[in-house]
Amino acid sequence: MSKILDEKYTYDDKNKLVEDMKQLQGYEGYIQFSDTKIRDCDIFQKSDAIATKLQTTNGFVYEAHFCNGTESISIKQINDGWLVSKTNISKQLEAKKQDEDYPDIQTYHAINGLKVKMAQIWEEEEDEFCENMPVAKLKKVVFTGFENGGNQ
Repeated sequence: MSKILDEKYTYDDKNKLVEDMKQLQGYEGYIQFSDTKIRDCDIFQKSDAIATKLQTTNGFVYEAHFCNGTESISIKQINDGWLVSKTNISKQLEAKKQDEDYPDIQTYHAINGLKVKMAQIWEEEEDEFCENMPVAKLKKVVFTGFENGGNQ
């Protein structure tokens, strides 16, 4: 059983998914639609009201990532629905504050000069190939926000 706080659920209605995304407040992130490149209106800062800035397209949400400083939300289109995964990232962000060189949070260059931060979530598990000793295993990589709050 996973030790990290992780909640997963699915949507099968794209309109309900978009309406629920509009309810997010205090999150930064982005949405990638299936029929267009990421536009300025698809990138959200913590101060943005997603409900007023979001401009839907004729396509569907291909993927989206949001973070509020303690929780990371990943939305991915899979077959005829969407998988939503929420992960508590407090531990990783606190470790980064304590050690600027903390290796589990990396920054990557993205569109429009943005720098995206991603955190690696590791857990110890016994490994049969290491004489059943605990070994750190990568569980997931999650969005933790934009560097400098997304300011370019």
